[in-house]
Amino acid sequence: MAAQTLVSSEAAKLHPFDFNPEIDIDRAPSVLIIDAVDINRRVLRGMLKMARYRLLEATRAAEAFEILAREQVDLVVVDLMMPEMSGPEFCTKVKSNRRTHLIPILMMTSVQGAEGEIAGISSGADEFLTRPLHPEVVRTRVRAMLRNKAAIDSLEEAETILFTLAQAVEKRDKYTGDHCDRLAKYGMALGAALGLQQNDLLALYRGGYLHDIGKVCVPDAILFKKGPLNDEEWFVMKQHTVRGEEICKPMKTLAHVLPVIRSHHERWDGTGYPDGLSGERIPLLARILQVADIFDALTTARPYKPALPEDEAFRIMHDETKRGWRDPELVPLFQECLRKTELWQALPTGCDLSGPDSFQVSLTAMRRFLEV
Repeated sequence: MAAQTLVSSEAAKLHPFDFNPEIDIDRAPSVLIIDAVDINRRVLRGMLKMARYRLLEATRAAEAFEILAREQVDLVVVDLMMPEMSGPEFCTKVKSNRRTHLIPILMMTSVQGAEGEIAGISSGADEFLTRPLHPEVVRTRVRAMLRNKAAIDSLEEAETILFTLAQAVEKRDKYTGDHCDRLAKYGMALGAALGLQQNDLLALYRGGYLHDIGKVCVPDAILFKKGPLNDEEWFVMKQHTVRGEEICKPMKTLAHVLPVIRSHHERWDGTGYPDGLSGERIPLLARILQVADIFDALTTARPYKPALPEDEAFRIMHDETKRGWRDPELVPLFQECLRKTELWQALPTGCDLSGPDSFQVSLTAMRRFLEV
């Protein structure tokens, strides 16, 4: 019986989001209640006990952070006034942590007036309720917030699937090895040297993995052909940028990455593909990743060529810049970035892109060495 919830006559009347007897109770949404006053926690438990929620409790912020560190929490209910740390201070800390910032927070208070609500919402609370509480209002708010959290989780799962697919595409080719991982780091380093904001750096990091995801649509006979491609094969190969954009476009969270995927094969003089963009009409993030992509292609072995030394690779890249193919400012800047060899030793390899923590670790390490 431990894995199932018993169906009672009262439970049967609940909203279907609250209760599903066929789902393992261990997978029930987790609600963390934080309140120093025992009667307040008891009242909330009474309001939510018939729903299929996993209720966790803490009396102070320190206990709550310990629970958040070890448990999967889907909703936090916190009081405006707490020992050690106020509710707004707690909200600010939760929302500033990339591991917990998507957890919705419902703030409660017994203090009448708009000041508390303003402070709570300003600090990151998603909803605010004033006591005395109406049971059905509480249940409705909790239900709605958990429904939104489930939608966000499904988006994250879809994103994870795309990154897994991108890595599977990479592993089809034994020659490319950790190509995506290197591109993610190279792109972030060049972006940081240009002073780009964190959302741009994250797009470069994700773009390093997703830029060639469209190659899943390219037949092996073309993708792994050792000789030059004929016109028909080359047309199919060039379509991988468009196909990659189509694959990732439904994910709104990847909107910032789409220009990288579509345009990383454009050329400064307009002779690239798929749109023949030139100069600064080519998105900056695509130009950045292109420089990293070319360098990595030159310095690793491929079916059609051996790996080149770094000096030779940069000689070719500078020659291509003179021919009008590359952004003339980015190639020398990337060469300067690469001289900081400590950077690549500090950054982790084989990062798990399904979560934000590895990105934050990489970003912190990268900025530390770029500032040396």
